[in-house]
Amino acid sequence: MKDRTNTPRVVVVGLASCFGCQINLTNIESELLDLLGSVDMEYWQLTSSDPMPDSFDIAVIEGAVTTEEAAETVRAVRKAAGTVIAIGACALTAGLPGLASDGVGRYAAAVYGEAVPGACATLRDPAPVAAYIPVDYEVPCCPVDPRAFVAVLHRALYGSNGLTPSSTLCGECKRNERGCFFGQGTLCLGLVTRGGCGARCPELGRPCNGCAGLSADANVGAASAACDEAGIGAARLDEALELFNKQGLAAGQPGADGSRAR
Repeated sequence: MKDRTNTPRVVVVGLASCFGCQINLTNIESELLDLLGSVDMEYWQLTSSDPMPDSFDIAVIEGAVTTEEAAETVRAVRKAAGTVIAIGACALTAGLPGLASDGVGRYAAAVYGEAVPGACATLRDPAPVAAYIPVDYEVPCCPVDPRAFVAVLHRALYGSNGLTPSSTLCGECKRNERGCFFGQGTLCLGLVTRGGCGARCPELGRPCNGCAGLSADANVGAASAACDEAGIGAARLDEALELFNKQGLAAGQPGADGSRAR
């Protein structure tokens, strides 16, 4: 039997999300088995109803913070963990839950009318994990690339002096020798979205929807001008950016730069 005395203890926590990122991690069978052999998986919310332990080394968090309970959870996780890894758009930018970040209470009232349940009193405007606690590493996109997660976890386990690129997705399209959607009068958010995914959607003939979050190098003003020049319109860009970046845009922040320690 393997001696796990010094094996890093890992927990995986799910907040407001579709749990798609966690599910996607199970799609790398060979790598996952090797990975699980390197850590002690003490808690995985998706697979067990057991309570989270009080002590662990690395915490992986999926989902946005949308309630007081979730805020307390991430604070407790940060206090216990030596390293916190946020995965997926919901955890990094508030993702789709972030569409309600301009006043979640009014959306509850729109659904329930005057009979808003008392439980809604604990709701908070959806926010990324980093709005509440320092995050050490991030794995972007919706859902995450499981191999990108493995690479980040290896960095957390063994260290790395590699720099995380902050360039936009457009450069990856150029390297893939993929034609530009703007020449077809089609909006693509690769102008301002953080690169690193290999421009998978454009490679499949679909414009980027910005799920990786805004690049630290993004120039939204120039992108707006490019949209006007292409006949798409800056208003269409603003609308499209809200899908995954509404919370960050409201805060005036261009997004985090990958696995930067905070």
